[in-house]
Amino acid sequence: MTPTDVRDTRPVVRATPATAVIASVALVELSSGITQGFLSPLLRGLTDTLGVTAADLNWISIANLLASVVFTPVLARTGDLYGHRRVLRWNLAIVLLGSVLVGFSRSFPTLLAGQILQGAFAGFFPLLVGILRNRSRGGGGEGESRRGISLMVAALVAGMAFGLVASGFVARSVDSPTAALWVPAVAVGLALAVTWPLLPESDHRPGGRIDWAGGVLLCLGLVAVMLGLGLGGTPGWEWTSARTLGCLVGGALTCAAWAVVELRVPEPMIDVRMFRHRNVVVVSLVTLTFTFGMIGLQVANPVFMGTSPAENGYGLGLDPFAIALAMLPNLLALALGALLAPAVAAAVSDRLTLVAGSLLMAAGYLLSLTCHTDLLLFLAGTAVAGLGTGFLQHSTRTLAVESVPHDRTSVGSGINELLINVGGSIGAAAVLTVFAARTPAGRTLPEQGAYTTSWTLCTAVSVAGAALALLYRTPRAAGAGKDPR
Repeated sequence: MTPTDVRDTRPVVRATPATAVIASVALVELSSGITQGFLSPLLRGLTDTLGVTAADLNWISIANLLASVVFTPVLARTGDLYGHRRVLRWNLAIVLLGSVLVGFSRSFPTLLAGQILQGAFAGFFPLLVGILRNRSRGGGGEGESRRGISLMVAALVAGMAFGLVASGFVARSVDSPTAALWVPAVAVGLALAVTWPLLPESDHRPGGRIDWAGGVLLCLGLVAVMLGLGLGGTPGWEWTSARTLGCLVGGALTCAAWAVVELRVPEPMIDVRMFRHRNVVVVSLVTLTFTFGMIGLQVANPVFMGTSPAENGYGLGLDPFAIALAMLPNLLALALGALLAPAVAAAVSDRLTLVAGSLLMAAGYLLSLTCHTDLLLFLAGTAVAGLGTGFLQHSTRTLAVESVPHDRTSVGSGINELLINVGGSIGAAAVLTVFAARTPAGRTLPEQGAYTTSWTLCTAVSVAGAALALLYRTPRAAGAGKDPR
């Protein structure tokens, strides 16, 4: 028998159809969006149901973001090492556990505990990017990668919109004030069940180990800094107090120690040498500035919409379902911006796309500041800000992925997700400080000045982001892993 007569008797493993992969990726991002968006219409009602102030509600965002800071680097690195699908399954299970805990919440501490576990959704995006980029490793180029990321962002935003409407509808239709807290558990449970057999495993794993020392130092440092920012200015945590200064200084020193450790280990959790490159630093700073306002106002805007002007002298007086509908212009514009961003970047360059996104966000916040007594103009401001956010959501995520080799895709995306969480934590902490300072004793809602100050602050930070974006230099040749200086 000649060699040509020898047949391969091994079972044929059929590749997962592209449509099934795209549908699965979209479903996971939809569940992530629902988990992030479902709570906004319920916030005003929770001040009464759980007996907390509007300033206290900012801790929902802060706790969620602090958890994301811890989860993101570990999940991203383990995905690159041990398989993106395997880690994603565990990731979905953690978020599902947190969602069930949120559903059972009848007290504020229980709700915060559930939100901490839900913060693991930050690992979805880098793990899914790893799955998609692994499939196109043999061809397709960065154009295909950019289109895939824009679709993921659009699916994420669609999930946020659906979560808003679903929770608002449940809150209006069901007598129980906490029934709508079960919305994310249903979404994440469905995503886990459907994608379990469909998503393919990565066929390229570089090997190596997890840098646990670097991961622990990074998490401790960032959590300490965020804790100091979050509690700074509140009773017992004055900015000059030993507690606040200890968290801020201790966290900064721990982050510095982390950088030293990462420079010395052969396989760092995050290769800090990447930050020697001009474009990596610029994209990182722009990510911090745009998420400052995007997440910083995540609680303030819906609470403002739900505040009765007759009772408090300001606000728009919307019910939970109306709040959900009122937040749709922002989300729809965000999705539109993410879908348009690849074409805009191709036409005018990545740098001008970053600049345009930041300026649109600044214009939107300024419109909200000057026209917050008019519902239509206020919503127009949120839509303009949403369009700019969509540009930046896509552009910063794309440029972060393109700055690293294929075998570090999840780490590259994870760094960007980490910066999103850090910027959002700083924004949420800043708004919390403003709200706490402007809430009279014995009241649950702040003075109107808390909102105007917050919108002004976010406008200024967005303008700073546009100035930083001007420093970005478009590389002469595109390609993953190229020096972006």
